[in-house]
Amino acid sequence: MVNYDLPWNPNRIEQRFGRVHRIGQTEVCYLWNLVAKETREGQVFDRLFQKLNEEKQALGGRVFDILGRVTFEDKPLRELLVEAIRYGDRPDVRDRLNQVVDSSLDGDALRKLIEEYALTADVMDASAVSKIKESMERMEARKLEPHFIEAFFLEAMHRLKGRVTECEEGRFEVLEVPFEVRTRDVGIGVADPVLRRYERVCFEKDKVTMEGAPNADLVCPGHPLLDALVSVTLERDMGCMRQGAVLVDDDETSESPRFLFWVESAIQDGTVLPDGTKKTVSRAVHFVEIDYDGNTTDAGYAPYLDYRAPTRAEFARVEEACAEELAWLSQGPDKIATDFAIREIIPEHIAEVRGRTLAHVSKVQRAVETRLRAEINWWDYRAGELADKEHAGKSNSRISSRQAERRANELEERLQRRTEQLERQKQLAPMPPRVVGGAFVVPASLLRGGKDSDPNGQSADAEAKRRTELRAMDVITAIERELGNDPKNVSYLRKIGYDIESRVPDAMRDGTDPVLRMIEVKGRIVGADTVTLSKNEILAALNKPDCWLLAIVEIDGASTHTTYLRQPALRTPAFTETSTTFDMGRLIESAEVVLERIDKWQ
Repeated sequence: MVNYDLPWNPNRIEQRFGRVHRIGQTEVCYLWNLVAKETREGQVFDRLFQKLNEEKQALGGRVFDILGRVTFEDKPLRELLVEAIRYGDRPDVRDRLNQVVDSSLDGDALRKLIEEYALTADVMDASAVSKIKESMERMEARKLEPHFIEAFFLEAMHRLKGRVTECEEGRFEVLEVPFEVRTRDVGIGVADPVLRRYERVCFEKDKVTMEGAPNADLVCPGHPLLDALVSVTLERDMGCMRQGAVLVDDDETSESPRFLFWVESAIQDGTVLPDGTKKTVSRAVHFVEIDYDGNTTDAGYAPYLDYRAPTRAEFARVEEACAEELAWLSQGPDKIATDFAIREIIPEHIAEVRGRTLAHVSKVQRAVETRLRAEINWWDYRAGELADKEHAGKSNSRISSRQAERRANELEERLQRRTEQLERQKQLAPMPPRVVGGAFVVPASLLRGGKDSDPNGQSADAEAKRRTELRAMDVITAIERELGNDPKNVSYLRKIGYDIESRVPDAMRDGTDPVLRMIEVKGRIVGADTVTLSKNEILAALNKPDCWLLAIVEIDGASTHTTYLRQPALRTPAFTETSTTFDMGRLIESAEVVLERIDKWQ
């Protein structure tokens, strides 16, 4: 696209460019904007572009969000160009025009304009942006899309007798969608119907298009096929989830049985829906674990991923090995989980929602008040102007003063209704927490009776393994500090996919580099030749390959051999897999070794 008539508002350029640069376009699109640099108005544009480039670097590109709103001494750019054409030969005029451009595109003025027009809470300083980036990296590491969703989809289709076959890597053909899934779209009210078959589906965005193959449907939350599949699965298995289950924890450092409850919390605002209920603005599921002594902890975002179903032999031993804990069920531990959620979880949930909602609604209120009040004042003024003309016998054939006054009144009522709606959105209140499922988690060591050896080549003694892991954690913490990073032990959070969160200082990274190094630490006695990664660890590695590191620390007395691995060859775990054991040598060969060192410790 070649554009020779450059509008000041970049949105108009994007609208034009959208004719060729549309969704589904597979070729690179180019846009040239032609400006006659040697003309007087071209000189103004040249100065304008120089200043824009400077401020773009300072504001991280956000300057383009508000270009259409920039004025030049309260005048549009058009008037500035006309003045340049008429008087651009005079040096004093050129200097003044340059000063107008520079002052209008001054960094402080642009920041003020960005803050004034931003309706989201993304206007912040560099430190706040860095914190937001940290939070985003954590959330991306813990997301269930696409890898867990892929495993769930394939398993659910298999159980419901659907037919799915893999065609290309990561791309599948759905040969037949089960009848109860196809008919579920009407019941749950999805926008698009569920088809009988799909030529291609995939779970990762970069696999939607592939040369020589048909385009694929991206199966993700919101896709009618996945929504219908989830609905059918919940209907079939919700009773089992509420009834409870027995799960096994293969972590050798886990020694005591415990109860796992998933508690649902919801936040409502003051908006009343047509059915008379309040609008739910946030809903979350939290996992709470309680041991036999009544100690209650937040179990993390998805602890169940690392637990497995017991074998028949293990299930037969549960009642014998955990008689006291099972008897404790009669005392209602779910009530303890609910009380914990009320004390610890829901206050954090509502504080997060309230902070985000109030900031957003306040900005919307200011924008609505400014825009509608300006329109109301204009129509009031117009009504008075028309009334004066009507009294003078000069009536307007297109609009009367009464019509203008009615328009002003309608806008006043609209402003009042919108203000009331926004006020109701601020009226946030938590709903009582609800236990939606539970499980009895049993350490595998209790069911084995201590007879089996540790598959990682270490002593089966859990205490010895714990000491090895703690030593490895100390080694990695010391190395990270030596590298200039700020490490933090997050292993107590459990089941988040890594043990150490190491923050890289701003001065040591480019703007696009990750803020966090998510380090999974594996301590091994020299001679061990395998490494076991849990499902949560594998998902974190697949979700954030640029952040996640595997640190293997081989311990030989006072000497340690440390190896940092980036992007080892991992595959998406099957739905029922909870961990995978790798040959250490092959795992190292498949990865990028970013650090390797031998240390002697006092």
